[in-house]
Amino acid sequence: MLLSQELTKNQIVPIFSGGGTRLPCYIGILQALEELELKFSHVVGVSGGSIVAALLADGKNRDELKKLALETDFKQFRGFSVVNLIRTGGLSSGDTFENWMDTQLQGRTFAEMQLDLHVLATDINGGGPVVFNRANTPDVKVSTAVRYSMSIPLLFSFKTFKNHVMADGVILAEDALHQDWSGRGIPVICFRLKSENEDKPVKTRRLFPLVSYITMLIQTFMSAMSREYVHAQYWHNTVLINTGNISSVDFSLPLEKKLQLLDQGYNTVMAVIPQKFNWVVEQQIQTKLVQNNKFNYTQQ
Repeated sequence: MLLSQELTKNQIVPIFSGGGTRLPCYIGILQALEELELKFSHVVGVSGGSIVAALLADGKNRDELKKLALETDFKQFRGFSVVNLIRTGGLSSGDTFENWMDTQLQGRTFAEMQLDLHVLATDINGGGPVVFNRANTPDVKVSTAVRYSMSIPLLFSFKTFKNHVMADGVILAEDALHQDWSGRGIPVICFRLKSENEDKPVKTRRLFPLVSYITMLIQTFMSAMSREYVHAQYWHNTVLINTGNISSVDFSLPLEKKLQLLDQGYNTVMAVIPQKFNWVVEQQIQTKLVQNNKFNYTQQ
C-alpha cells in the first residue's frame, strides 16, 4: 500500500445529526475527536448539527465554537407569532437566525468553505433529501442552507428552494445520511443526540394557550425524532449521545446545562469510539508505525 494511503487511514467523515439548541454537545464531540487524533476534510450537518458543521467548515477553531455555543443567547432566535404561523407555517420566520448565521460566516458560499461541507434538508414536496455542498450548490450562501436544514415544523417558517419546500433535515431517513461523502470510501461516523421523556407541570399562556400547545407539540416531535430506532445496518457507524431531559428546542438553556451538554458529548465519544470502532484504534497504531518507519528511514 502507498505511504500516502497509510497516512490517511485515521480520517473519518463526521455527521452531526440534529441537536437543535444543544450545540455545546458537538463542541465536546469535537474535543474528543481531536484527542483521538481523528482527522476530516469533509463534514456533514443536519438540522442543529449543520450550525456547528458550517462554522467548523468555515475555519473556526474549537475555542471559537465553544465561545459561540456557551455565550450566544438562543432566545433571540425564538418567535411566537400566531399570525406568522398561519401565513408561513411557523411561529418564527427564522430570519433573525439566518442573519446571525450569515454574520458569523461573513456571507460565504459553499465554494468558499475551507472544508467540504454537506448540509441536508428535507423536501416535503417530494419527500426526499436536498443536499447542499460545493458540487451541487457552490454559489448558495451557507447560512441559507443551514436555515433550510433548521426548518423545524411549526417553529420556523417553511422556505422554498427551486421546486422544493424545505423542512428540517432531521426528518430524513438514515440512508440519506450514510453515504460516501468523500467519494473515496472514507468511513462515516454519525453522531446523534438522544433525549429522554420528562414529566413536568403543564404551563399554558392564559391569553394564547394555542401557542403553548404548539410549543409542546414541537418539543414532542423533536424528542420523538431523536429517539428514532437506529437501523442495524447503520448501528456500527452511529454514536448516540444521551442528553437526558434537555430539549432540542429549549432556547433558554442556562450555562450549567450547556456545560453539561459539552461534557456529555466529550465523555460519550471518548468512551464509545475506542470500544465500538476498533478500526479507529488499529488505524492510529498503523499510522504511527508508518510515521516512525518513515522517520527512521530518513535518519539512515
